[in-house]
Amino acid sequence: MTRFFASLTVVLLLSACRGDTRRVVVIYSPHGRDLLAAFEQRFETAHPDIDVEYVDMGSQEVLDRVRSERANPQADVWWGAPSDMFVQAAEQGLLEPYRPTWADALPPDAQGADDRWFGTYLTPEVIAYNEDAVPAEQVPRDWDEVLDPRWRGQILIRDPLASGTMRSIFAAILYREYQRTGNPEAGYEWLLRLDAQTKEYVLNPTLLYQKLARREGLITLWDMPDIETLLARTDLPIAYILPQSGTPVVVDGIAVVAGAPSPELAREFVEWAGSIDSLLFAARQVFRIPARTDVPADSLPEWLRAAAPAIRPLSVDAAFVREHMGTWLRYWDQNIRGRGVASGY
Repeated sequence: MTRFFASLTVVLLLSACRGDTRRVVVIYSPHGRDLLAAFEQRFETAHPDIDVEYVDMGSQEVLDRVRSERANPQADVWWGAPSDMFVQAAEQGLLEPYRPTWADALPPDAQGADDRWFGTYLTPEVIAYNEDAVPAEQVPRDWDEVLDPRWRGQILIRDPLASGTMRSIFAAILYREYQRTGNPEAGYEWLLRLDAQTKEYVLNPTLLYQKLARREGLITLWDMPDIETLLARTDLPIAYILPQSGTPVVVDGIAVVAGAPSPELAREFVEWAGSIDSLLFAARQVFRIPARTDVPADSLPEWLRAAAPAIRPLSVDAAFVREHMGTWLRYWDQNIRGRGVASGY
């Protein structure tokens, strides 16, 4: 928190020194610097009187910060996180109602009650690996294959307490096992076995990619758009597969923060971010999948048209998961993290 306000103070001082009189809109987002910097430039070009300032952090960190700042909000827009986090925020009165003009183009599960949040992107989760170190015939083809003993000590996992992506993957596994057995125990056992395979819970995505590329681990669970971005923008030897049995497809949302310092600018940014022009830019340049159903298919990039047939969404009861996810994660943190090997797996 202290570092954030120190950084914000520097930004404001620099703006004052150069005589910058533009209005400021502040975005909290886990979307990463590539996407955020590109959208900052595009929005400021289209709106030369507005200065976009973004703070890049994990999904859970955004929710925690918006919650802690509710008495004195610092952000105008929250852009990016699984929909269940937006539902939590809406229930806690942290989001301002605003219905953009493109809302009717979204499916029902991509928009929140009372117009508190709306989906921008769909994010499939994948199994990623170091393609220089893992022969093609050995790549895990499904979630359960990650538990094969050959991957003992070779799994890297982004810390799920901070990561919306990992929470979504854990939720899908736990829900799958709950549906099969009627209780969470089999899901907990699956996560315990995964923990026994895991070399490290990594603090942020950049470290995750670096460690995977350096062969500090060979396999990870992550999201498809980020790996597609790595393939296009870097020479890191990282590839992915879509799990054969299906994958959680996360609805990634956007919302105006309740009590935003600049609510009009926040609404303007939300309207712009969900426009077809912005969605196509995101699909072509930063590998995001539009949540809107009215984006012309022939306008979508080749990578997305090629991948679409292999994306098999897992069916998850979102309300059930939201009700239980807090309990599941607390159990994981207190009883599973770091205990897989000691438990005999």
